[in-house]
Amino acid sequence: MEITAAMVKELRTRTGAGMMECKKALQEAGGNMEGAIEAMRKSGLAKADKKAGRVAAEGVIVARLGDDARVGAMVEINSETDFVAGNDEFKAFAARVAARVLEQAPADLAALNALPAGDGDQRDIATATKELVAKIGENIEVRRFARREATVGHLASYLHGNRIGVLVEYTGDEQVGRDLAMHVAASRPVALRADDVPADDIERERGILEEQARVSGKPEEIVKKMVDGRMRKYLGEITLLGQPFVKDPDQTVEKMLEEKGASVQFFERFEVGEGKEKKSGNFADEVMAQVKGA
Repeated sequence: MEITAAMVKELRTRTGAGMMECKKALQEAGGNMEGAIEAMRKSGLAKADKKAGRVAAEGVIVARLGDDARVGAMVEINSETDFVAGNDEFKAFAARVAARVLEQAPADLAALNALPAGDGDQRDIATATKELVAKIGENIEVRRFARREATVGHLASYLHGNRIGVLVEYTGDEQVGRDLAMHVAASRPVALRADDVPADDIERERGILEEQARVSGKPEEIVKKMVDGRMRKYLGEITLLGQPFVKDPDQTVEKMLEEKGASVQFFERFEVGEGKEKKSGNFADEVMAQVKGA
């Protein structure tokens, strides 16, 4: 059967693949459009499986709030390069995943990946991810998500570009919510209050401070007072309520909230790639490798 330019164009439109790849698939399928698509999908998924082990430490953070701001969701979707993170199709996929988290409240990543991709796409998210890997040529990972339903207040979100995202639950006016979310993005608290800091972290920090204080040669009771003071300072630096408020460092976040008759119940902060070992290399070499189909 003759493979016409119109057939190749249709296949390119439906799959997003290159012209020569489409022509070859049609030839091997004897001109059968659906057969060519199925073969290309199988081939693409096989290639995607090979890419699954590659480090994906770039990507985007997407946050969504419900219409009444009583529920919020945030996801991190990773890619291998920031070039792909800026791809419109990649960003649209990330937005759809965030919407599914908001709407469906999956219990974990496995449950999320089993959900339909949404917007009329009946593929599950796991399959949609694999097929996007095959199409774009980089490993893509739905890494994590957070979802919160407000208990006493409302949710606010903040995105710094697409690399840092924050969700907070608060009481007060909308400006309080925005200020809290921006503060969390900038100041990176690890806990809401001192009581929320893991006991192991406190014990480890106290041990370090005790060793440092004893070097001074001061009596044990003085060492204890030095350590207690430094622990208070440490807890103030890492807890949201104890940190100096970014818009007015002369007062803590806790004091700011008291003055406004407001409160904060929860926060979550995501930063793209945090905790992942990022690969190093020459960007030109990466591009060349992609051009060659690596």
